[in-house]
Amino acid sequence: MQTYMCLVCGYVYDEELGDLEAGIEPGTRWADISASWRCPNCGAGKEDFKMVEI
Repeated sequence: MQTYMCLVCGYVYDEELGDLEAGIEPGTRWADISASWRCPNCGAGKEDFKMVEI
C-alpha cells in the first residue's frame, strides 16, 4: 500500500485507509480512483498529488 500527498494543502491519501467520506473503500489503489476525484481538503485534482513514504 502507498500514500499520496496533495502538494497544495498537504492532505495524505493512504491506500490502506481509503476515503470513506468520498465512498472510496479501504484498500483502494490510487490508480483505481476516478480522475474526477478531488482532494477533500482543498479540491485539488489527482494531478496535484505526489507519492510519498510515511
